[in-house]
Amino acid sequence: MPAKNVQKMMSKALSHLGMAMRAGKLVTGDDTVLKSIRQGKAHLVIVAGDASDNTKKKYRDKCGYYNVKLAEAFDRVELGKAIGKEARVLVAVTDAGFARMIIGQLSSYSEVDNID
Repeated sequence: MPAKNVQKMMSKALSHLGMAMRAGKLVTGDDTVLKSIRQGKAHLVIVAGDASDNTKKKYRDKCGYYNVKLAEAFDRVELGKAIGKEARVLVAVTDAGFARMIIGQLSSYSEVDNID
């Protein structure tokens, strides 16, 4: 896939994250993301590619256990910028529609790791 198309899809995914944040359908931070997973509210968890190995493993395990989609994508600065915050390592999308849109964008980008 041409680099221009890949960049466009990744920027769309980030744009959808921003829309989800403005709609109140996104949570960030370790405690709130974990809570949303356990309560069955998270439809998609995105872990920044530059997160620690421990964080990646923790959320890979949690999302696997609770059957929540997980993607390792972007870096902490990109994630934070997309949602109008400081750098973020972790976000959870709590709306099924937004989650589907974002997964659709990310899954067509082959370098995104672990969309389970």
